[in-house]
Amino acid sequence: MDYTQHLLLFVIAVIANGFSALAGGGAGLIQLPILIFMGLPFSLALATHKIATVALGLGATIRHVKEKHSSIRLLALMLMAGIPGVILGAYLIIDVNDRWAEIILGALTLSLALYSMMKPQLGLEGRLLHRDMSGIIIGAVGLFIIGFANGALSAGSGLFVTLWLVYWFGLDYRLAVAHTLIAVGLGWNASGAITMTLLAEVKWDWLPALVCGSLVGGYLGAHSSIKAGSIWIKRCYELVTLIVGIKLLAG
Repeated sequence: MDYTQHLLLFVIAVIANGFSALAGGGAGLIQLPILIFMGLPFSLALATHKIATVALGLGATIRHVKEKHSSIRLLALMLMAGIPGVILGAYLIIDVNDRWAEIILGALTLSLALYSMMKPQLGLEGRLLHRDMSGIIIGAVGLFIIGFANGALSAGSGLFVTLWLVYWFGLDYRLAVAHTLIAVGLGWNASGAITMTLLAEVKWDWLPALVCGSLVGGYLGAHSSIKAGSIWIKRCYELVTLIVGIKLLAG
C-alpha cells in the first residue's frame, strides 16, 4: 500500500471510531466492511479490525478517566462477566455461517433502535436499579451473552452493552457510553484481539494507520460524548443502531 491508502485507512478509522465513541458502539459498521471491500477476507479483516479497536478503547479511556465518573465495581463486573463470553465467541465463530450470524445480529440491533425510540425518557436520567445480588447475577449473564456476540462479530455489539447498562442498571446514556468504552473498548476488545490473533492471520502492515486513527477517533468521540447531554447521545445511539441493524440485514 502507498501512503495515500494508509492515509485513507487513518481517516476511515477516525470517523468510524469517533462515531462509535460518541454512540457507545458501531465502529464495525464502517471499518470492518471497508477492510473487506479493500480486499481482505472476512476472518483476516475481523482479526485486523479487532486489534485496531483496542486503540479506540484506549483513546476513549484516556478521556473518560479525566472525568472520574466511572464506577470501578461496575467496570469490574463488566470485565469479569464479559471477557469469558468474548473468548468463547471468538473460538466458536470459526464454525458458524457468517451470513446467518449477521442476520440475527442485525435483527437484534434494529430492535435496540426501535426500543429506545419507543421509550422517550429512557436513559435521560440515571437511577440505581438491580444492585442487589439477584440483579447483579442477571446483569452479569446479560453481559456474558453480549460478550459472546462481541467475540463472534465486531459489528455493533458495544451498542447492546450501552442499552443493557441503561435498561438494567439504570445508567443515563452518558455514563453508559463511558462504561462501555472503557470495559468493552479496552478490556473486551483486547481479549478478543488476542484470541483472534491466535486463530487467524492479521494484516500487520495495515495496523499502524488503523491504530492511530482509532486512538484519535476514540478520544475525540469520547470528548464529544462528555460535552453532549444524554438526549443528544440517545439520538446518536438510536441513529447508529438503526443504521447498523439495516446494514447487517442488507448484507
